[in-house]
Amino acid sequence: MPESADAHLIETLLESQRLFDGSFLKARRDTVRLPDGNSASREYIVHPGAVVIIPLLDDDHVLVERQFRYPVDRVMTEFPAGKLDPGEDPLLCAKRELLEETGFSGGEWAYAGAMHLAIAYSTEVIHIFFARNLISGPPQLDADEFLEVRAMPVQALFDACREGGITDAKTLSCTLWLQNVRTGAWPLDWKA
Repeated sequence: MPESADAHLIETLLESQRLFDGSFLKARRDTVRLPDGNSASREYIVHPGAVVIIPLLDDDHVLVERQFRYPVDRVMTEFPAGKLDPGEDPLLCAKRELLEETGFSGGEWAYAGAMHLAIAYSTEVIHIFFARNLISGPPQLDADEFLEVRAMPVQALFDACREGGITDAKTLSCTLWLQNVRTGAWPLDWKA
């Protein structure tokens, strides 16, 4: 057990069992030793990681996508995002995903940070990027990808988040980032 101020909270792996190995996700059941010495089971999904992009248009709009999400059986409005390929640099992934899904490329990029979406049952981490000085082009969707790209006024985005029109966790979290970046509370380090 690590020597730290958090040692009384740390769980230690005793045994790991593969439940499922899919082409995208993997499921595991681990037995862990709890801080009090007892043991417990932890089931979770192993995710390769992802990126999300907040694409800023010059006219106080952002790019969003609308696409059907099968697990929740509805069309969702969300910021462009995609999974990391093995060993892929998150910025390169963000550039690739923005271009593939929207047809836009960013002239400048800023890394905002990382977020964990479902810490109780998934290893997924999503890297948050902002893109601006966008240049449009044709999307390069995968054969099994169907989505609409829309320019959305920033205020309409805020309203949709507040009123429940947008419920996607990554888009809600990124909207908080957007609000704070716009006010100057959370400055970004922009790079070409």
